[in-house]
Amino acid sequence: MIRIMIADDHPLIREGLRESLKNESEFLVVAEARDGQEVLDLVERTKVDVIVMDLSMPVMNGLDVLGELRSKHKKVPILILSIHPEDRYAVRSIRAGASGYVTKESPSAELVYAIRKVARGGKYITPALADKIAEEIGDSSGRPLHNFLSNREYQILRMIANGQSVKDIADELCLSFHTINTYRNRILEKMNMKSNIELTHYAFQYSLIEAIDPPSSNTDPAV
Repeated sequence: MIRIMIADDHPLIREGLRESLKNESEFLVVAEARDGQEVLDLVERTKVDVIVMDLSMPVMNGLDVLGELRSKHKKVPILILSIHPEDRYAVRSIRAGASGYVTKESPSAELVYAIRKVARGGKYITPALADKIAEEIGDSSGRPLHNFLSNREYQILRMIANGQSVKDIADELCLSFHTINTYRNRILEKMNMKSNIELTHYAFQYSLIEAIDPPSSNTDPAV
């Protein structure tokens, strides 16, 4: 029996997943979490074989949870199930310790296969994602500049490009104005740019600013 925790802040998503996974006789949903902190609390007291987790959650998002579990040497595999396409967060998720990445647009059969694979200790990586990972560990000279940003820097880049002010970003992320301004200056320096206009133009060029949800984990080596 594969014991599964579902982590998503939307009740309808959790209910839909629970009902879908009921069709597999070897699956048993033993826990559900509404936010990242609840994932960490539940995993301490519940026997879980696989966590199926969204990236976009309140209190603590998916990448932060991955960082916490990895730092505590938890071995439970985490399968990311996200609305974000692979080219947004898949490589960052795998780098942070995820065992696989599936988009919410994928057919249920793909999710079932991915759960079985990570439960056996494997990794679920699509061919497209494998190519991206190969690029990450190969010659970095051709990598887009945003790939050199930490997860927090990447998040703030997207928020700036979406038109949010430093104050708005600070309020939303519960950080100080000074901290966000420091991140902004670091982003400009890393990307060799001088203004928010340049950052916004770059974000449009690389299609980075559709849904701004997420990642803030500082487990990324570029922090």
